[in-house]
Amino acid sequence: MARAALLPVALLLCLALAGSAGAERKKVGFYELKNKKGDFSIKVTNWGATLVSVLVPDCKGNLADVILGYDTLAEYVNGTASFGATVGRVANRIANSRFVLDGKAYRLFRNDGNNSIHGGHRGFSKVIWTVKEHVRDGDCPYITFFYHSFDGEQGFPGDLDLYVTYQLSSPYDLSIRMNATATTKATPVNLVNHGYWNLAGHGSGDVLRHELQILASRYTPLDATKIPTGEIAPVAGTIYDFLKPTPVGEHMEIVSGGGGGYDINFAVDGQQDALRQVARVEDPKSGRGMEVWANQPGVQLYTSNWLINEKGKGGKVYGQYGALCLETQAYPDAVNHPEFPSSIVRPGQVYKHDMTIRFYY
Repeated sequence: MARAALLPVALLLCLALAGSAGAERKKVGFYELKNKKGDFSIKVTNWGATLVSVLVPDCKGNLADVILGYDTLAEYVNGTASFGATVGRVANRIANSRFVLDGKAYRLFRNDGNNSIHGGHRGFSKVIWTVKEHVRDGDCPYITFFYHSFDGEQGFPGDLDLYVTYQLSSPYDLSIRMNATATTKATPVNLVNHGYWNLAGHGSGDVLRHELQILASRYTPLDATKIPTGEIAPVAGTIYDFLKPTPVGEHMEIVSGGGGGYDINFAVDGQQDALRQVARVEDPKSGRGMEVWANQPGVQLYTSNWLINEKGKGGKVYGQYGALCLETQAYPDAVNHPEFPSSIVRPGQVYKHDMTIRFYY
């Protein structure tokens, strides 16, 4: 993943607050949701509508935080890995930082070679969201964030109203609902939660022995710049075949010092707009597992290939392959591939990305 140049915290906060004329000042904070039993909780922040921590038990009742992240706002502001963030307006890559929609060409910020990635240099992971509702505990605690993206933000057309809701339910389900309504112009939309998961606990080493199953019989091959070629190819006989539970590191290329690993989109089996199981991951040591359910056509597997000695929560140091991401999504560069499922949202239409993460032990 490309890493942007670091900017002072104060400057980035000013940029976030100055997203549109007359933008209201918003307080940035950390918020908790906790189940009644007290053995399942998350923390989030309205900086980037970001998932900060996820505390779940193992089979012996031992609690561990299973998502990578930081302790302070300053680290999130200056961080480049998008730990737990809501990424958009269009997550993943757009070829040559341009697309044509309804006969008009749009040019975006280049922040991944010649390509645009994760919405540009100041995508939705680098802005302050408004807290609309927050119910901390009870049967189904939840929090909802709101952000208005203006016409022309990072080069994208049209105004967009966005809501992201995190909610806990029994026994150990975390739901993430991402909705966006286009109000003035047609626009591509692809919102992603960029959680980095390690079910043994964040900072506990690599995830190469985690057992992974992805319910996708096809994937989208890439060119040398990590842009899809347009082919949707079978995983059979390739290193991308996770139809049966397989250790993450069993077939992957391991390159010390950065690179190697997986960074690829899978075409999820089943009805594309239906909530269905996408993947399953299990840590054989702790017994913790999680199922990923979503209503999106694709899922990006990323194995933290460029995560090198990153200082995280509680003084932990995150190393290469220290987590995996399962980013349910539209296909990368879909706006430039009419053969892919469409990512275009037109005025009055509502984009809905629902995902549920079901933890078990």
